[in-house]
Amino acid sequence: MKETKTIWGYVLVIAEVLLISYLDYVKAKDYISFDVFYCLPIIQAARFSAIRTKRRSDSYAPDVIAVMAAVAWSTAEAAIIWPSFPLFAYVLNVLSRSITFAVVGRVVAKLMKEKIRGGKDALTDLYNRIEFFERFGIEQSRSERSRKPYSLLFIDIDQFKNLNDILGHQVGDEALKAVAEILKDNSREADIACRFGGDEFVLLYPGMDENACTMLVNRIKLESAREFRNQGWPITLAIGHVTETGKLHSPDKILRAAYAGMYSAKRNSWVDKAA
Repeated sequence: MKETKTIWGYVLVIAEVLLISYLDYVKAKDYISFDVFYCLPIIQAARFSAIRTKRRSDSYAPDVIAVMAAVAWSTAEAAIIWPSFPLFAYVLNVLSRSITFAVVGRVVAKLMKEKIRGGKDALTDLYNRIEFFERFGIEQSRSERSRKPYSLLFIDIDQFKNLNDILGHQVGDEALKAVAEILKDNSREADIACRFGGDEFVLLYPGMDENACTMLVNRIKLESAREFRNQGWPITLAIGHVTETGKLHSPDKILRAAYAGMYSAKRNSWVDKAA
């Protein structure tokens, strides 16, 4: 789904370049310039590049769009008096504008990446604690207005310390990333998945009632148990969850309630193993 959106985004960017070129050519005789609007598709391409950081091809998108915009602009400009327009001037314009647009695109992409990464955990690529609380407050306000519920999960990796001690911290990092991927796979675009700290994770699901939340918890447990078994990791997930509406309780109180549920699940697991 996200792949399709990105493809259509690039199609839109190309269409914008062509439209601006056409308007530039048609309106040039009226002394009206649309040249500045070539920056818009460059910025959009830079945004896609910042979001899709895992694909190398997307990192080149601002450069490709920069060259396209430079060629389109220079061609529209030359077409007005073609064939009288000097070829060397056309080539020089394409070159200089390509370099300028490429620099602008890379600067914008870098700034957007820094902004996106500023709220992310470096290891798992989930939101960090600061970003989570900011988004949690926004969701509470939205729920207050709409009266729709939201559910929160507090997740802890049980026996994670033993995993690190036995198999090493590198395996521990792989386990954290595996859990993060499971949580991403079970999240919608509007959901908020966070690495809360260490081996603890928090998920916020807007619009999810208690029954749907219980089903989700069971699905995450099944998927994680299968993954841990396949990897040979002696760990499990302990999950506590609460469902709320609006701002009746503070974020801290809701988190404490979900944490209490998680700890209760962990304690019950210990009792079962001891029995």
